[in-house]
Amino acid sequence: MGNFFILSSSIVISLFFVISKAESESESELLADLFALQSHSKSGVIHLDDRSVARFLTSPKTPRPYSLLVFFDAVQLRDKPDLRLRELSQEFAVIASSFIANHNSTNPKLFFCDIEFRESQTSFSLFDVVSLPSIYLVGRSAKSLKDDSERMEQADFTRFTESVVDFIESRTKLTVGPLHRPPLISRTQMGIIFGILLIWSPLAAKKVLSGETWVHNPRVWLSGAIFIYFFSVSGTMHTVIRRMPMFLMDREDPNRLIFFYRGTGVQLGLEGFAAGFLYTIVGLLLAFVTHVLVNVKDPKAQRVAMLVSVLVSFWAVRQVIFLDNWKTGYAIHGFWPSSWN
Repeated sequence: MGNFFILSSSIVISLFFVISKAESESESELLADLFALQSHSKSGVIHLDDRSVARFLTSPKTPRPYSLLVFFDAVQLRDKPDLRLRELSQEFAVIASSFIANHNSTNPKLFFCDIEFRESQTSFSLFDVVSLPSIYLVGRSAKSLKDDSERMEQADFTRFTESVVDFIESRTKLTVGPLHRPPLISRTQMGIIFGILLIWSPLAAKKVLSGETWVHNPRVWLSGAIFIYFFSVSGTMHTVIRRMPMFLMDREDPNRLIFFYRGTGVQLGLEGFAAGFLYTIVGLLLAFVTHVLVNVKDPKAQRVAMLVSVLVSFWAVRQVIFLDNWKTGYAIHGFWPSSWN
């Protein structure tokens, strides 16, 4: 009887070690496959479909030995300027490649993935993705992709790169590190440009010495000054830094475009251009009055031109104030009797 008990115990222990070894080998195979897919991707972003989602996310037992950061994409919607899916996908690839390069030796087992709607509608349903762009972090202990995954807030997509980095570092306690962006000009292009400049340099030196370059043309400097003035007063730097779209597409009517958005949270590019155009009109009229009109000899012509300049300037400033009042809801008016407003 005692021998039978010892034999049974040995069999149970052996089975336990066999099962543990099989599970360990299964986890190692999944990790090896993920690293292989990551190495075969140019940016390090693993492309998933319904089958690979089932293999890496729904089938393995939790906790998994890895986490996945998933970017949801739709090829048919990449041309919509308000979604910016193409641009966000490229930035996501930059973050992924930088993270992999910065953690090449530490192996944190966080993988960057993307899922496309047409290929993986079932996966979209599993995550309950109803709007794009969307990013989900599937942690190691997440059982339900819908309930246990962590989603990045839609408001954070305005500052996409910084928000994704903050999202990763706050949720995973990992450091992304410096971003490694590809150079704008390759070495081959740099060599071609250098060769062209080297060939063109004698002719350029001759033109500079003879004063025949565009730098000596006063019209170029005048145009540059007007451009810089317009660039300054139209909020173009805000549009570039925040990467704001020029206009939005009306969600209720896809054939209608929104050029002016009411609310202080969003400033479209065309809004700034409209205000910059009005300010530029005032600036050009001021330059005309102070540099051209003073040289006119006919007093009557001076008065008429001055009156037209004042009226047009007043109209332009009034339009800017109207747009600001409409967008922000704050009333701005001159210091005159309230009955005039």
